[in-house]
Amino acid sequence: MPSRYARSVFHDRATIHVQAGRGGDGALTFRREKYVPKGGPDGGDGGAGGDVVLVADPELRDLSGFQARRRFAAGRGGSGRGAGKHGARGDDVELRLPVGTQVLDEDEHVVADLAHSGARVVVARGGAGGRGNRQFATPTRQTPRFAETGLPGEEATLELRLKLLADAALVGLPNAGKSSLLRRITNAKPKVADYPFTTLSPVLGTVEAPDGRQLTVADVPGLIERASEGVGLGHEFLAHLERARMLVHVMDAAAGDTAAQFRTIDRELSAYGAGLDELPQVVVLNKLDLLPEPPGLAVNDSRILRVFALSAATGQGVEDLRRALFELVPPLAETPEDDAEMVDFLVYRPRRRAPAFRILRTDRGFRVVGRAPEGEELEHALRAAGARTGHEIEVGDEVLEWE
Repeated sequence: MPSRYARSVFHDRATIHVQAGRGGDGALTFRREKYVPKGGPDGGDGGAGGDVVLVADPELRDLSGFQARRRFAAGRGGSGRGAGKHGARGDDVELRLPVGTQVLDEDEHVVADLAHSGARVVVARGGAGGRGNRQFATPTRQTPRFAETGLPGEEATLELRLKLLADAALVGLPNAGKSSLLRRITNAKPKVADYPFTTLSPVLGTVEAPDGRQLTVADVPGLIERASEGVGLGHEFLAHLERARMLVHVMDAAAGDTAAQFRTIDRELSAYGAGLDELPQVVVLNKLDLLPEPPGLAVNDSRILRVFALSAATGQGVEDLRRALFELVPPLAETPEDDAEMVDFLVYRPRRRAPAFRILRTDRGFRVVGRAPEGEELEHALRAAGARTGHEIEVGDEVLEWE
């Protein structure tokens, strides 16, 4: 009988394109009042475009919300109006991501790390609003018949990579019993079956102590040899171990040669790097119920804090492990105040360049001032500024008609 509950796919990566809002245009207006036949310019400035902001949300578990929709644009700033009225700022777009998400640019440089709940980063800043014609009035130019158009907002293509935040992470070969152990010690309900690769996506569970303390434990897909080279689930698995404070190394003691199992996993952790082979470990010799005598581990390693023989199937010895986790997990390192403030709110500036030209709106069309681009770039800029058929386009000494 099919389950009533659909099995969701865990997504720990996504690529998105963000576009901040364009600034609003400045107004080209003049005072029109009774008994004032030649009123001066009174065009207000355009409003700034909206920003695109990423926020770490503790309620989210993965990046599945960014699989169907990948392009996000903030609102355009409002245009200025007469009587010196400025346009409204464009609406921001706020995208919520799970805690632990890293944001990378197109060169794969990390531009933000949303490592704690509420961390925010502006990944695309809205364009500045154009100045109204009132701003261009001078004693020698009292009736300026032009106003600036708003500048385009920043845009960027970003890769999102989620790295789970866990106090301890279960590691081991496929079918070592990690999922069964997670069910025993936490409130998680991973799928359990007696064949390799039952776990195809990370699962998080919470271990609770009688005094109310909590620890987060992650079960991730089983390692195989050469996983550090990308074989099997490879890097997709290992990346989720980077932020764990301790590893719980689970072995199938009934399979024999626990020392060889330990060395196999340890080689992959060392080859991957990122300090995984330096983390403290608790070793769990599982499947005690299938053995006539308690198993042992012929490994002498300073990283091993303690060895537990237990049975995740029957629960024998599990409570000893659960209690010991609160004692053995290293304390959370304190974040320096300067770093904490930096992580709370960051502004990423993609390809920030001062504009080499500006587009002014005139009473007949548009004027390009500064070092105007050529070909499609100029055409795109004018179209974005609002150029339509019949408008006059002034570029240097040339006056062209937009077609």
